[in-house]
Amino acid sequence: MKFRALILVVILVGGFWFLTSHYSPLVDGHSVGHLFGPNSAGSSMQLTEAEAAPAYDAEEQNNIAVYKRVLPSVVNITSTALVYNFFFQAVPQQGQGSGFILDKNGHILTNFHVIEGANRGISVQLSNKRRYPAKVVGSDKIHDLALLQIDAPDLQPVTLADSSGLNVGQKVYAIGNPFGLNGTMTRGIISSIRSIHNQDGAPIEDAIQTDAAINPGNSGGPLLNSHGEVIGINTLIASNGAEQSSGIGFAIPINTAKAVLSDLARYGQVKRPSLGVSTFAIGPDLAEQMGLPADYGLLIQKVIPGGAAERAGLRGGREQAYVGNTAILLGGDLIVAINGQQVADQQDVSIIMDKLHAGDVVSVTIVRDRRQMTFKLQLSEAHDANV
Repeated sequence: MKFRALILVVILVGGFWFLTSHYSPLVDGHSVGHLFGPNSAGSSMQLTEAEAAPAYDAEEQNNIAVYKRVLPSVVNITSTALVYNFFFQAVPQQGQGSGFILDKNGHILTNFHVIEGANRGISVQLSNKRRYPAKVVGSDKIHDLALLQIDAPDLQPVTLADSSGLNVGQKVYAIGNPFGLNGTMTRGIISSIRSIHNQDGAPIEDAIQTDAAINPGNSGGPLLNSHGEVIGINTLIASNGAEQSSGIGFAIPINTAKAVLSDLARYGQVKRPSLGVSTFAIGPDLAEQMGLPADYGLLIQKVIPGGAAERAGLRGGREQAYVGNTAILLGGDLIVAINGQQVADQQDVSIIMDKLHAGDVVSVTIVRDRRQMTFKLQLSEAHDANV
């Protein structure tokens, strides 16, 4: 009898376990799962899952295609400098930025400020996580550009676009290493194209303003069009002291870089062209006060000995005068145009010079003794702040 009772208990317990763990009743034609579960407390749960991943739309497909195409060309740059702490102890300090591969010979373009002061070496990490030491081939602080080179196999260069025909509203992408987060892509549009000054006060003509998120570590990385071609080098953010993206970032146009790359590769520096003069910008009010024959232009203060202007016969000032507390020289030639383009200040000259090289011949239109004259100048190489 005891044995029969034991068998009955086992059957009842087994049946109860089977029903509670396997039976799924239908409510309104739908399965509601197990009657009881370890965390159900008498309730039921039903998850709805997709049968397959949805197809990407056209915009998503382009985003993915641009990222996959360009990522192998973007590098992370680490520069190391030896600095002294409060106790005058020498300690290494590292900075990070981005860059991009120009050719299979390992040339890499980045910002000058990314590698500035790197007295203990520069290393480059590729997208495959391999790291290589880099040497500085050349740098141009004025344009905030630096050319590096590494010795690495199977490099994938970027494609450079023409940045002269850009339009506000055009879609752009930025790929870099913001805050050290390798391989980050952000996107936005061209918000404006304007002339600005970099952190050292040097002008950046036709800088590309974008709302694509650019943060510390993005410097030196590429700004791309929707085809994945490089249109600019990310260089600056307007952060109001926050040191992070405010939706206003700036990139150096790639055409500016093209103009200096050959000099960097050949000479290690940019042989900036120069007229060989120091000048003072004149506006309508000053022109009227000084009795000048034109109400705009650059009044030549000094002609640099041996420079392009002296060789062509241009003249500097002779009579001292003051504009406020600033001493200037009157009586020199007034430059009003270069290659037919009017120039009203040094920024106008910089825009023209960025497209020229030392040794090029330009026509310079001046006003002398109320007569307009044009001279041919073979540009010399700039060695200081002269125009």
